[in-house]
Amino acid sequence: MSNDLEKILQRLDQLLPPAPPQTDWDASVALRWRSAGRRGAVGGSATAGWLQPVRHVHKIKLSDLRGIDRQIERVEQNVRQFLDGRPANNVLLTGARGTGKSSIVKGLLNKYAKQGLRLIEVEKNDLVDLPFIVDQVAPRKQRFLLFCDDLTFHGAEEGYIALKVALDGSISTTSENLLICATSNRRHLMPEYMTENLETRYVGDEIHPGETVEEKISLSERFGLWVTFYPFDQDEYLQIVDHWLKVLGGSSRDAHEEALQWALQRGSRSGRVAYQFARDWAGRHSRSK
Repeated sequence: MSNDLEKILQRLDQLLPPAPPQTDWDASVALRWRSAGRRGAVGGSATAGWLQPVRHVHKIKLSDLRGIDRQIERVEQNVRQFLDGRPANNVLLTGARGTGKSSIVKGLLNKYAKQGLRLIEVEKNDLVDLPFIVDQVAPRKQRFLLFCDDLTFHGAEEGYIALKVALDGSISTTSENLLICATSNRRHLMPEYMTENLETRYVGDEIHPGETVEEKISLSERFGLWVTFYPFDQDEYLQIVDHWLKVLGGSSRDAHEEALQWALQRGSRSGRVAYQFARDWAGRHSRSK
């Protein structure tokens, strides 16, 4: 009987997923959360996941980000407070695409990594694992930015609920050495529809949004710091083009007309578009090595 039980246990052991690897905290200043499967799902694991070091971190200087000085100043001040152990807010960066929202986060990591700043990138669907991430980083001496890029929800998804609870609303909370930072093209993180305005009630001179609108606002308002990014005008766009051409070793002379055509084709005068054009121009006009 004992032999049969041992065989059953061996087979069960083969069906279980392998234990997640130990986190190499010194391998990189940036890590990615890798989910081991949803708990309760078929084939899921009791272990939520693990932190994987990023081997090739995208390094960018804050000085390379043009036209967003006020936004940089506001976010950087908040991060300095966080690094000094002073009160700081979770951050939501919203607004026009390609204007430097995620680049600010990367630039801050590049600037303050030597002071102990670390970055953990988490996919939207893995936000449900936030309590497990907090448990792993809480004993560490470093200060962590939990970064979720291009965040948007379409309903009360698991990640939406977990993030809402983590920001404010649970008996437990994030650790003192972890700050949540998210970017989104939508200020309220969810699509908004015209029909939702029909729920609005007017009481005298006061406007009372309907329950659907209130629910959508409730997540974004839990971020203590909102920083908004706006589209660049033509002069700002060309200044960014000139900057990147200088950095990449290309001449900006005669490039402006083509840079404007490039932006027109893409329907955007963003910093990202300016950088992409500068790479194309510098590559076509530089001498081969």
